[in-house]
Amino acid sequence: MTKRKRRSSAPAERWGLLAELGLTVGQQRMVLWGGFVVGVLFAALLLTLMIDKVAGGESLPVRGAGSLLGEGRPESYQAWPSPKEFRPIADRQADTAPLTTKEVFGARTLTAGKVTLKRVASQADPGCSGTVWGGDLTDLLAKSGCRQAVRGLYRSADGAYVAQYTLLDLADVRAANGVVDELESMHLGGWTLPLEQGRQAFQGYSEASGHAMGHYAGLVWVARADGAEPGERDDFVMLGLAVRGVEKALYRRIVAVAGLPSEAPGPGSADDRPQPPEPTPTDPPPQ
Repeated sequence: MTKRKRRSSAPAERWGLLAELGLTVGQQRMVLWGGFVVGVLFAALLLTLMIDKVAGGESLPVRGAGSLLGEGRPESYQAWPSPKEFRPIADRQADTAPLTTKEVFGARTLTAGKVTLKRVASQADPGCSGTVWGGDLTDLLAKSGCRQAVRGLYRSADGAYVAQYTLLDLADVRAANGVVDELESMHLGGWTLPLEQGRQAFQGYSEASGHAMGHYAGLVWVARADGAEPGERDDFVMLGLAVRGVEKALYRRIVAVAGLPSEAPGPGSADDRPQPPEPTPTDPPPQ
C-alpha cells in the first residue's frame, strides 16, 4: 500500500494568519501575489547587479577611471571666456582659412618655467564628431557650427607628464563661450578623444580647462604619464601654461585680420624727451 505524502501545513498556516488579521479571501490573495511580485523583482535586481559585476560594468563613473564608455575624462575642469584681444576673430566670416597642424603644432618643443614639452603627435580632422565622445557634447558641437578640430599631443622632456591640446573651429565667439561653459558639467559625460599615444595615460587622473578665443575653443588636458594623482611636486598649472604655447597661432591670425596694433610713444621716446634749452640771446655786436 502506497503512502501519500503529507502536504505541508505552511500554506494553510499563512491563510489562517491572514484570516486572523481580518482580511477577506480576495485581500489575502492580493497580499500573497504582491509578495510574490516583490520577490521576483528583487531577484531580478540581484541578477542584474551580478551580471554587471562579472562584465566589469560600472554604475557610475569613478574617480580617475574614465567614463562608462571606457574613454578618459578629466577629474576637474575650469572654463575661461574669450578675452577682448580676440575680437578681430570673433566671427569665422572674418577668419575663414582652415587650421593646419603645421600652423598650430609646428613647434617641436614648448616651454614654460621649468617645464619643457616635446611634440609626440598631431592630427587635423574635418568636422568634430569623430574627435569627441558623448552624445550631448557631439550635439553641442554640431549646434555650435564646429567644422574642424586639430589635436596635438606632447610629453615632458623627462617623460613624467603628457599634455594634449584640442582646438575647435566654431561659428563665432558666442558659440565658443557656450562650449567652454557647458563643459563645466558636461565633461563628466563627454570629452575630447586622446590621440593614440596618450590614451593609456589619460585613462587615469587628469585635469583640464577650456579657453574661448574669438570663434575658437581650446581644450587643455594634462596628466601624469602613469595616470596617478598629482603630488606636491607635480605642477599641473605650469604644464597647462606650457602646452598653451600653441595659441600663438591664433595671435598671428589676429594680426592677419586686424593688422599690427598701433603703439603710442612710450616714456623716453623722441616725442616726450626733454628738449635742450633755447640758447640765451646775446647782444648784437657793436656797429
